Amino acid sequence: MSAEWNLVPDNPKQIEATRERCRQLVRRRAAFSAGVSAVPLPGLDVLSDVGLFKKLVDDVNAAFGLTPAQIDQLQPNHKLIVYKVAVGVGGVMVGKLVTRELLLQLFKRVGIRWTTKSVSRFVPIAGQMAAAAIGFAMFKKLGYEHVEACARVASELTTIRAS
Repeated sequence: MSAEWNLVPDNPKQIEATRERCRQLVRRRAAFSAGVSAVPLPGLDVLSDVGLFKKLVDDVNAAFGLTPAQIDQLQPNHKLIVYKVAVGVGGVMVGKLVTRELLLQLFKRVGIRWTTKSVSRFVPIAGQMAAAAIGFAMFKKLGYEHVEACARVASELTTIRAS
């Protein structure tokens, strides 16, 4: 077992603490994203959201010990468990190298809100505020989903390691 494996929270208390730290990170990044969304420059919010979300996913994966490099250090049967649980909980970004294309595909999943956010920006002041609010909610929702998926994978791994 490598030193990297020790980065994974290995009991329910540590998983919960990591989960809460990551949720705080999501809220901070969502607030930053909302601030960028309020700037009336077309396309700036999309570029910012993709970059911020990619960094968020990488940071959350690392916090739970679920980066591709960390997973490569696991025993083969544990690797299989990570990917099975990730698929089972809908964690499309758990343990994966996150690409711009993967994020754009994920953002398309919430496409109606994205379109509303983009269109509302052209209505002075109120539209910018609406775009910021929609951007915050979308970023936070997707971020929380990823945190929860990572927490479930980590919980499953700790259960299996304890057996």
